[in-house]
Amino acid sequence: MPSIKISKELNSGIYFLTFTIKNWYYIFDRHNRFQILSDSIQYCQKNKDLKLYAYVFMLNHIHLIASSSDMIAFVRDFKKFTSKEILKNIIATEPSILKLFQIGENKYEFWQKTNMPKQIESEKYFLQKVNYIQENPVRKQYVTDPAHWHWSSANPQSIIRTEAVDA
Repeated sequence: MPSIKISKELNSGIYFLTFTIKNWYYIFDRHNRFQILSDSIQYCQKNKDLKLYAYVFMLNHIHLIASSSDMIAFVRDFKKFTSKEILKNIIATEPSILKLFQIGENKYEFWQKTNMPKQIESEKYFLQKVNYIQENPVRKQYVTDPAHWHWSSANPQSIIRTEAVDA
């Protein structure tokens, strides 16, 4: 599949993004890997002008609705940093799965290349994507109520802050 990217002309828009682990391998559900994602998102919020409107971390992918003055840099930096941290984590906790992500001698790739960016251009589309994100753990039958999934903006006790949205 070709890499679909954010265009330079629309770099500062609001986007619905999906980051998926290669081969859809379940990787985040153990060894504090959700925390790696959380820490990275929070760092980007504090230091990289990331505004997060909705999010969900699933077992093998994440969805975000986000904006930044430089979304291209956010995507690049987020994937690069989390890849390094995931690699360190896997080496320390379950090195036997490294071969699933190996692309060369001592080279690993955890994220699929495409981020499936969809620019948010209307309130209707925005609300549709927020609902999709929040219902994702329910559709996968992880929880019966979106608010019960810990790693979601639907959870009122989420440690990751999101921007207030007038709907």
